[in-house]
Amino acid sequence: MTATPLRHDWTLEEARSLFQLPFNDLLFRAQSVHRQHFDPNEVQVSTLLSIKTGACPEDCKYCPQSGHYNTGLEKEKLLELEKVVAEARAAREKGASRFCMGAAWRSPAEKDMPYVLDMVRQVKSLGLETCMTLGMLKPEQAEELAAAGLDYYNHNLDTSEKYYSNIITTRTYQDRLDTLDNVRKAGMKVCCGGIMGMGEDEDDRVGLLVQLANLPQHPESVPVNMLVKVKGTPMENVGDLDPFEFIRIIAVARIMMPASHVRLSAGREAMNEQLQALCFLAGANSIFYGEKLLTTANPEADADMALFRRLGIRPEQREQCASEAQEEEAIVGALEHEANRHLFYDATLESA
Repeated sequence: MTATPLRHDWTLEEARSLFQLPFNDLLFRAQSVHRQHFDPNEVQVSTLLSIKTGACPEDCKYCPQSGHYNTGLEKEKLLELEKVVAEARAAREKGASRFCMGAAWRSPAEKDMPYVLDMVRQVKSLGLETCMTLGMLKPEQAEELAAAGLDYYNHNLDTSEKYYSNIITTRTYQDRLDTLDNVRKAGMKVCCGGIMGMGEDEDDRVGLLVQLANLPQHPESVPVNMLVKVKGTPMENVGDLDPFEFIRIIAVARIMMPASHVRLSAGREAMNEQLQALCFLAGANSIFYGEKLLTTANPEADADMALFRRLGIRPEQREQCASEAQEEEAIVGALEHEANRHLFYDATLESA
């Protein structure tokens, strides 16, 4: 079977026509494309840890970490390195192949970068893929993260450019595209997707997927989030998205970005097993697992593994391992950290 070629010239009309296919035809096409590029019974498993929670200056209307809204979320200090490494080790033991670290920042301050870079080196030394989401990045920050060994950088577009100003006003759509460009130029892989169910219409969902698929290089990972409605945010009472519409989004993302991992991400706790199974059939082949996604609940890891067994799904295994040089560098980094423990500070004492 000839693999579906990767395209970067999708039109809005073509994407709309995919959404309008009969449901069974759409899933058959998506599953056919999926099998050309992936083992249909493997799902990549990631774990996400918040390394700095709350007091973010951005006004994203869906986010409980925004300092603009009163959601009862306590702001927390930047986690100690030992805590992060311990969490990464536990994630690896439960089957995760990638460890993702998120901080509630508009962008990382220069004083934070040494700690962040050390986290990357030490998590990498465990043989895990590393991913971070820290807000906007300058070119030099992206280069530093890449040099430390960061594999992926997450920076979602969230929605279409047309709908974007209804969700966020403190940074522009172009700001997000610029960060993605900085990440690519530094040589890292991109994790970029969006959030569904924020009151957008089908054209906005079409526009987001066209924007992602027409990037010069498809994101290696495309997280598709279902809005988690948090009390105290402007979106706490937005109407629910039709589950079948959500499955269609997964399927269209798979067709338009055939070689990307499509991640069934936030909102999974509210999805029953049947809905999740249909998402896997539609081409989702990556999940976050663990008890929490940054600040919102997620199905427990044991429940995920039980569902995997029922569906005959296996966690995807990494093919690459850390080289001896990387391992030696990580050991040196750990020793340097021990010698500089006095540098740790409480990030909540600073402006976010």
